[in-house]
Amino acid sequence: MNYETACKLLIKQTIKTEDNPDAILKRMNQGQPPVPGQITSILLALKVVEEVLKDKGSIDKDLASALFLITVKTQQLFTAGIKSGVDWPPLLKEDLLRIGSACESIFSGV
Repeated sequence: MNYETACKLLIKQTIKTEDNPDAILKRMNQGQPPVPGQITSILLALKVVEEVLKDKGSIDKDLASALFLITVKTQQLFTAGIKSGVDWPPLLKEDLLRIGSACESIFSGV
C-alpha cells in the first residue's frame, strides 16, 4: 500500500454516506462491528502514513480530520454501543486502542 492509497482509505473510513456503507464510522454508528479485515487495513494504512509523515512538519487537513475521527469517534461509538446493549466483537476495544496509539504516533512523530 502506498501513501496516497493509505490516506484515501483512512479518509473513506470516516465518510458516512450511502455510497460508502462499510465505513467504520457508519457501521459502528448503526451498532454493527467492522467488516472482516477492516481493522487490519486501517492499521496497515496508519503504518504507511506514519512512516511517510515521521519527518514532516505538517499534515493534510482532511487526513488530520480522518485520524481524529477514526480515533475519537470510534471509541465514543464503542462506548455508546456498550451502553445501549451492542455486543461488540471481543477484541474490538483493543483494536480501537491500537488505532488510537498509531494515530497518536503520527501526530507526535514518535
